[in-house]
Amino acid sequence: MSLKDLLNPDAILPSLKVTSKKAALQEISEKAALVSGIPAREIFDALLQRERLGSTGVGNGIAIPHGKLAKAGRIFGVFARLERPIDYEALDGAPVDLVFLLIAPETAGADHLKALARTARIFRDPATTAKLRATRDSAALYTMLIQPPSSQNAA
Repeated sequence: MSLKDLLNPDAILPSLKVTSKKAALQEISEKAALVSGIPAREIFDALLQRERLGSTGVGNGIAIPHGKLAKAGRIFGVFARLERPIDYEALDGAPVDLVFLLIAPETAGADHLKALARTARIFRDPATTAKLRATRDSAALYTMLIQPPSSQNAA
């Protein structure tokens, strides 16, 4: 599974200005609603419900909030590069500035886990995250995300 299967060019927030985790999740939910047709409030509520189980801030300035919704017809993502890092209650305590939202159908099962693993693998590459942090161009961010370094192409 490639991020190209999960992400479309309209699902990029290249320079999101927020000051809190809640605000970031709200803004990203709004973008996800535009991309998917699912009400933003339903996406936001699913994300908050997941965050109550533990932070999706995975470390190194990266968060991968995710949730499952009955209305989701397929797994999809939204990427946000934050203008300034925010406190996200991440596992390593570091502020977050790169956020990749994943929404999956309630029936996604293993495909949801594969999408999470694939996303996490891409963000583990320091060269990729450095390039993402240095770019504010939506099209360039999209290209970087769907064409990761060759070392990251193995599923």
